Amino acid sequence: MKIKEIIVVEGRDDTVAIHRAVEADTIETNGSAVSRSTLEKIKHAQEKRGVIIFTDPDYPGERIRKKVSEYVQGCKHAFLHKKDALPKHGRGIGVEHATPEAIREALSEAYLVNEVLPEVITKEDLMDAGLIGGPKAKERREKLGEKLRIGYTNGKQLHKRLMMFEISKEEFRQALMGILQEENNA
Repeated sequence: MKIKEIIVVEGRDDTVAIHRAVEADTIETNGSAVSRSTLEKIKHAQEKRGVIIFTDPDYPGERIRKKVSEYVQGCKHAFLHKKDALPKHGRGIGVEHATPEAIREALSEAYLVNEVLPEVITKEDLMDAGLIGGPKAKERREKLGEKLRIGYTNGKQLHKRLMMFEISKEEFRQALMGILQEENNA
């Protein structure tokens, strides 16, 4: 599988994992302190071939994703499930631990983000669903992010992420029903 866009990853181990899964070029951010020159390189890549941001499903990865997408408009986003990013042995979480199959799946489902969208799911919907505030909110947001393949967010960012990825009320409702059903069966 050959990828036209250039994939933005966090480091060298991520690049190695990408190359095991697909034929693609990468740009490494070398951690969450993304330099101005790296951002310029990513911007140039976006203008020439397009960019897919594919960072680890953790807080530093989300910080990098946000920083790059604010600086470079029109990037696609690929998300890896947390369970697919865990090492077989040891600690940590990241793209470098994912199987080639999981990487190919995440890249095949890369989203193009539209920054300005009409509100479909309201903040009240999120509160009513127990996704903001409450004892199970964090766990539910994590599960929702996995089901909808939009990554984990905190309470403040969830609404924006749902809008960015144009999640319909029906998609939201179906995912939430699945989460609530899992909770009832546990």
